Amino acid sequence: MLRRILITALIAGFLSGIAISVVQEFTTTPIILHAEEFEGAGGEHKHSQASAVPRIILAKGEPANTVEKAWGPSEGLERTAFTTLANVLTGVGFALILVACFALAGRPVNGQSGVLWGLAGFAVFTLAPALGLPPEVPGSMAAELMPRQTWWFSCVAATAVALWLLVFRAGVAWKVAAIALLALPHIIGAPHPVRIGGAVPPELAGHFAAASIVTACIFWSVLGWVSGRVWEYQEQR
Repeated sequence: MLRRILITALIAGFLSGIAISVVQEFTTTPIILHAEEFEGAGGEHKHSQASAVPRIILAKGEPANTVEKAWGPSEGLERTAFTTLANVLTGVGFALILVACFALAGRPVNGQSGVLWGLAGFAVFTLAPALGLPPEVPGSMAAELMPRQTWWFSCVAATAVALWLLVFRAGVAWKVAAIALLALPHIIGAPHPVRIGGAVPPELAGHFAAASIVTACIFWSVLGWVSGRVWEYQEQR
C-alpha cells in the first residue's frame, strides 16, 4: 500500500506541477511581473506592522550606504525553472495528502472520482481560505505573518473536517456540526492590515486574486484526475 501511495503521488505531483507551470505562464506570471514594476516604482514596500522579506539587507556593523541585494532567480529561464521545481514539489506534497485520503476512504477511485477528490482539496486549501485571505499580489499590504498563518491553518483544518463529516457521516447532527465548522473561521475573521492599499492598482490585485484561484482549481482538478487514474491502474495490475 505504501509503495502504491508513493508511486501515485510522485507521478501525479510531477505531471500536475509541470501542467500548472505552463498554465501560470499565461495567467498569474504576467500579472506578477506587471505588479513588480509598480512595486519597484513605488519605493520601498511596507506591510502594516510587518515587512515582507526585505529586498535590501543591511549587514550589522556596516555603513548605512553599504547594501547587499537579496538573492533571487534571474528573469527568464532561471526563474521559470525554479518556479517549475517549486510547483512539482508542491504537487507531490499535495498528492501525498490526496492519495492518503484515497487509501483511508477505502472506496474505488478512478479519474472521474479523482477529480471530485481534487475539487475537495481545492475547496479546503484554496477556496475556503481565500474567502478571508485572498491571494496577494506583490506590493499589497498585509497583516502580521504569524496570525495569518494561524488563521489559514485553522480554516483549512475546519474545512477538511467539515467536508469529511458531510460526506462520510450520516445524521442531522453531523451535518449541523459540519456547517458550523465551515462558518467558524469566517465568523472569527481573518487578520487584516490596519490600512489596505499598496503600490499596485486594485484592479491588478483583483485580477491576480481571481487568476490565482482559477489556476488553483485547474491544478487540483488535474492532480485529482491523474491521481485517480494512476491509483486505478495500479489496482488493476
